[in-house]
Amino acid sequence: MLWGGLGWALGGPIGAIIGYSLAGMTGQAGGAYGSAYQSRGYPQTQPGDFIVSLLVLFASVMKADKQMLKSELDYVKQFLGKQFSQNHVRDFMTLFKDIVKQDYPLRDVCRQIVRSMDHPSRLELVHVLFGLSKADGHVHADEIKVIHTIARYLNINEHDYESIRAMFFKDTLSDYTILEVDPSASDSEVKKAYRKMATKYHPDKVGHLGKDLISLAEEKFKAVNDAYQNIKKERGIN
Repeated sequence: MLWGGLGWALGGPIGAIIGYSLAGMTGQAGGAYGSAYQSRGYPQTQPGDFIVSLLVLFASVMKADKQMLKSELDYVKQFLGKQFSQNHVRDFMTLFKDIVKQDYPLRDVCRQIVRSMDHPSRLELVHVLFGLSKADGHVHADEIKVIHTIARYLNINEHDYESIRAMFFKDTLSDYTILEVDPSASDSEVKKAYRKMATKYHPDKVGHLGKDLISLAEEKFKAVNDAYQNIKKERGIN
């Protein structure tokens, strides 16, 4: 309780998550994440902060359909493995198992994320959550509902949410949705929309989250480029 109370005092709901988890570990108040929460207030966006926040949101999405699938746990572990050493992956998975057992105030956690993370970082959170939802090849409606709720809590507007969603759920209008432009738009409006979205989703926007996470941003950037190329081909735009 002391660690948890200290976490709430120093780092809000995310700090409390760290505090309670550290209390159950071997006494090492550090590791991959602990040291970042020792100063007063939630720190500026750092790779570790991004991951801890993401783990909380991962848990919310995974529990949405009332079942915990191995494919989803594997996705989390593989995602962490691309960013950290095996020792840190083990620490984060220990933390994640603690997070999954609890029901945290999602709105409060998201509000803390909004105060601490810039808009491109929050867009990346939503993108990764959709990746988790498709890990088993099937997306449950309740998972989509939770991701949509998280996006609203993160102050992600409806157009940006639908743009990212369209990257995972293709239909005849997906390319236009990704570019956030109406199918009736003129060629010049499509070009303008492409330039706007290419700037919004450029990997450099999330470079501060760590070089390995840039690869995730590149997926969004590629989806924007692919959507534009598809529309150009369909319309015969040079």
